[in-house]
Amino acid sequence: MTTPLNAPVAQERWSPRLWGTLLVLCAAMFLDALDVSMVGVALPSIGTDLGLSTSTLQWIVSGYILGYGGLLLLGGRAADLLGRRRVFLIALAVFALASLLGGLVDSGPLLIASRFIKGLSAAFTAPAGLSIITTTFKEGPQRNRALSIYTTCAATGFSMGLVLSGLLTEVSWRLTMLLPAPIALIALVAGLKLIPRSSREDSGKGYDVPGAVIGTASMLLLVFTVVQAPEAGWASARTLLSFLAVAVLLTAFITIERRSSHPLIRLGVLRSGSQIRANLGAAFFFGSYIGFQFLVTQYMQSLLGWSALQTALAFLPAGALVAISSTKIGPVVDRFGTPRVIAVGFSLLAVAYGLFLQVDLTPSYAAVILPSMLLLGAACALVFPSLNIQATNGVQDHEQGMVSGLLNTSIQVGGAIFLAVVTAVITADGGTGRSPQEVLDSFRPGLAVVTAIAAAGLLITLTGLRTRRSQESVLVAKSVPETEPERVAVGD
Repeated sequence: MTTPLNAPVAQERWSPRLWGTLLVLCAAMFLDALDVSMVGVALPSIGTDLGLSTSTLQWIVSGYILGYGGLLLLGGRAADLLGRRRVFLIALAVFALASLLGGLVDSGPLLIASRFIKGLSAAFTAPAGLSIITTTFKEGPQRNRALSIYTTCAATGFSMGLVLSGLLTEVSWRLTMLLPAPIALIALVAGLKLIPRSSREDSGKGYDVPGAVIGTASMLLLVFTVVQAPEAGWASARTLLSFLAVAVLLTAFITIERRSSHPLIRLGVLRSGSQIRANLGAAFFFGSYIGFQFLVTQYMQSLLGWSALQTALAFLPAGALVAISSTKIGPVVDRFGTPRVIAVGFSLLAVAYGLFLQVDLTPSYAAVILPSMLLLGAACALVFPSLNIQATNGVQDHEQGMVSGLLNTSIQVGGAIFLAVVTAVITADGGTGRSPQEVLDSFRPGLAVVTAIAAAGLLITLTGLRTRRSQESVLVAKSVPETEPERVAVGD
């Protein structure tokens, strides 16, 4: 027997158990984001210790992205069908074991395998955790507050991962792999006691096994192709054939979903302008940020000669600003609505990237780097929670896992695609035997591309301001027969 958690949500004050549930979910999201960013600084030490080549080291990062981005759609639907609590806790246990394995192995292939397993488990904890929040907290100010705290933990984890990695790598790179294990175990024990049991969706119509297989295969192949494209060549036969195979798989997936009585993704969701803008915004937001972080860490360490810790501390103001604003974004969204908040955030993001274009070989931290980081932190604090709120509002409980998986897929695939594009831009001229100034000059087109990505995200968001309050249909965001009359939303 469990205590229902929805009743206290209608009140202003949350019960201790409700806070505990939210903290468990935040811990898992913090670890997911932490793991994405923390490994980057440790890669040189890992390569030296295990004798790995640069191409092999890439797969320590790419293996996680492949598992995470490739299985999110399946993870989101599994949460709806099998029970959110069950899926979340099992995946969290796997994450803890994979973290322990990653810190103990002495082989490159085993380390890559552990990273893939961690990414796979995160593909289940992320949508399950988000859907637990959206089905536990009532839509409106209470859910907005919970989501602002939850997504702030993700942004903070991503930012703090750089700092923690810089500190831990000074002792041993293995600590960066082992750190998530005890935190995940503590969250698992707490989750067993605090997370409410969720009902499983009635599967009388059967599971969409073909859709799950084809959808997962298409996402895995898409992420793999994008990750490998800069090395293999964007115009190479292997890359082009891989993209063709992705197109064929996606076409087959859409055909299956249209005919399935119990689809992995209900395609009607994609008729909602609000949903489309949330998912595209997430892809452009994370894609621009991950590309910017990659360029800046290369600039600071390779050109300026900063240590891993110094580079991590340079990003600290952004992470600190996000953490400080954790409980303040919900009321802002309540007052102004997600489209306006997201538009302001993307504007700050573009300004931050544009300002960083002024850096040279002797930069002024106070005049250029610090303002860029503060603007970046403010943008993350505004955009990330608002995208999650917009994507999950107006969606019935039994489809929260589905839209959560879709949103997280957009984030990961967007990150992989735009990072690959930025990498291709800065390595277009070969990059060997160049002077520091020439290397810096090669970075500038990459920064310009990052700025353009943020500007494109802003333009996508602005299209929602024209249609807000008048043209959005809730029908496509709800699980109702498509023959029912259309209902008009009052806003995003």
